[in-house]
Order: sequence, then structure tokens, then C-alpha cells
Amino acid sequence: MKRMLPVTELARDERFLHMKIEDAVFDPRNLSPSAQRNTLAPTYENATDNARGLMHGIFVGEIQALEGAGRTCWDFDLGEARDQAPLGLKLDMARQCWDEARHVEISIKLGEHMGSEIGEFAEQTLLYEAACNPDPVLRLTGVNRALEGLAIDVFKTMRDFGTVLSDPVLEFAEDWMLADEVTHVKMGSDWLRRLTAQDPQRQKEALDFQKAVDKLFSFGGFRGEREENPVHLARNFRRLAGFSDDEISELVDIAASAFEEAQTQQASRVAAATQG
Repeated sequence: MKRMLPVTELARDERFLHMKIEDAVFDPRNLSPSAQRNTLAPTYENATDNARGLMHGIFVGEIQALEGAGRTCWDFDLGEARDQAPLGLKLDMARQCWDEARHVEISIKLGEHMGSEIGEFAEQTLLYEAACNPDPVLRLTGVNRALEGLAIDVFKTMRDFGTVLSDPVLEFAEDWMLADEVTHVKMGSDWLRRLTAQDPQRQKEALDFQKAVDKLFSFGGFRGEREENPVHLARNFRRLAGFSDDEISELVDIAASAFEEAQTQQASRVAAATQG
């Protein structure tokens, strides 16, 4: 079986429609003033449709997380060298595959419960692309700390959404998966520190890669701690997952910076349209 499988060779059937992350991030609709609000607030008129779209995003994200964890088990030779993976890390990734496969099944049922179906929304593949990094440590930070960290925030948001709407199915299922995500992020945090204990430069490179991924998924105000952010940072769960208070504060700053950049871009678009 091929190692380092490119994103273009992922197995998908005709139900799946692929879109580039750049198209999602820079979609004018996501940068417009009307988009800078909490689109999951129960009082927002399209909140249920947005929740269904987010649920579909969770579903495809779980597929990619399964693929990424499985690739980590296969892509690296067993060992302690920089381009190898210790046995313990591979065992943790195998355990994560088990969890992610269960999450895929749960997410399909939740999508049906919410009135959606596979392929109703497009799939972007940044999660898997982060899982293609040839350095196992950068792969850990990009996937297990950045993207699985985002999953913590998203699952808590969706759990709370189910609570507000008195939907016990959504509330229970999201809470169940949230517990798994805390474990996945904790594994990434532990292995990052273990594998870079004697190499601070490698740790810095890995954390810089994590910040870049975090910023992408905070763009346009999707995640943050403002009232208008649809997804809020789950501080307590991140602490359980191995994030320090300083790291959480830095993530808040990254989210705020991404939000300000989105507003600046929107202002530039409006100015250009007016001049044109």
C-alpha cells in the first residue's frame, strides 16, 4: 500500500462534492457584514440550516480524521528517529481510528436526525492535508492539537445547541464524542512534548504549524470568544486536553486576529466596489 497518500486519491463516491479551503475561507458571503454574527444562535432565522451544515462538516471531518490517524499508523517506520514513529504513538493512533470510525457512524445518524443527507454540503479536505505532513510531530500538532482542538470547540457548541433546543439526541451524542476528542487532543499534547523534549527548535516549528492551521479555521469570526462567533473556545475542555492557560490565551488572540483580518478584507472589497 502506498505511503503518504495524496489528497487527490482519497476514496469518495459520487455523493461527495469537494471544495478548496481557500474557496470557503474567502467566499464573499463569509466575509460580508451579515456573516459577522453568531449564525448558530437559536434566535437566528437560519440557525437550524447552519447547524445541519456544521453537522455535515463534522461528518466529513471525522472521515478525514480516521484516514489521517490510519495513515500515521502506516506512513512511518517503527522507531525513535525523526522520521519514524514510536510503537506507543502508533497504538494511540490505532485507538483513535476506532473512535473516529464510531464518530462517522454517529454523525451519519445525527445528520439524518437533523434532516440532512450525505453530500448535501461540500467537503473541504484541510484536515487530511494537515495529516499528510511528512514529519510525524508536525502531523500531531496540525491534526491532534489544532484540528481535533477545533473539534472540542465545535462539539461543545453543538452539544449546547442541542441543550437549548431541547434535543436530547443531539445533546447526548455530541457530549459522547466530545469526551473522545479531549482524549485525542491530550494524546497529541503528550506526544508533542515527549518527542521534542530534547529538540526545542522542532517543538517551535510544530507549534508554529499548529498556529497556522488554527488561524485558518478561525478566519472570518467562525471561532472565538465574541458574542458573534458561532463557535466558542471550550477553555475547560482544552485544559483537560493538555493546553496551558497561556496557549489558550494565545489561541484567543489568533482568533481575534483572524476576525480583524476578515473585517479588513471586507472593508477593502466594499471600497473597491464603490470605486468601481
